[in-house]
Amino acid sequence: MKVDLYNYILGIADNSLILGQRLGELCGHGPNLETDIACTNISLDLLGQVRSYYQYAAKIKNDNSTEDDIAFLRKERDYVNVLLVEQPNTDFAYVIVRQFLFDTFYYEFLNELQKSHDVTLAAIAHKSIKEVSYHQRFSSDWIKRLGDGTSESHQKVQAAVNDLFMYTDELFHQTDADIAMIADGIGVDTGLLKANYYSKITKILEEATLQVPEHKYFHKGGKQGIHTEHLGYLLADMQYMQRTYPNMEW
Repeated sequence: MKVDLYNYILGIADNSLILGQRLGELCGHGPNLETDIACTNISLDLLGQVRSYYQYAAKIKNDNSTEDDIAFLRKERDYVNVLLVEQPNTDFAYVIVRQFLFDTFYYEFLNELQKSHDVTLAAIAHKSIKEVSYHQRFSSDWIKRLGDGTSESHQKVQAAVNDLFMYTDELFHQTDADIAMIADGIGVDTGLLKANYYSKITKILEEATLQVPEHKYFHKGGKQGIHTEHLGYLLADMQYMQRTYPNMEW
């Protein structure tokens, strides 16, 4: 039970940690000041949520590990985030599409997690969904602005959709920990969210005059610790200070 709950929490938190780090890389590099600050604030929101998850995970682990140990001292194969969130900031279109595809899922996920029999997870979800609701509006609005904007913005955002859409199916894959927590009334049955997710994604993309890609094959492996080459470079940056100067705290 404790092992499954610990792994289940990591499955949620690692997504926000890695995506928060990706957005943090953009600080000072946004297309304008307002958008730059918005992306940085979304990053801070995600990292704030991560702290709550990892503090709870450390309590469950009960081996003197801290939130910092869990965040910074695991090896690449120990991270179980989906491949979508580790994809690089190729350009602003990729940043927005990646955020949009994750936000739409995460909002629906947190909405259900609020019903969890685990009061701590339910409380974290209740607090986090207010922030994620804004994230979803922000990324959805930008999808429409870019898709239905200039010919150049339309072309770039369509290219990002074509490349990143193939990572979305992994959001609904269930690990052994997921299955165990669903059975205990703690976890969210993401399979029940899939149809609504793609319906919402399709609606926004069509409003943005964008085409929904038709993929027969979707990339996966992140939930089993098998990642793209991008994660290793991200972790090298993210973990540098903690590994070089041990026992630092957030």
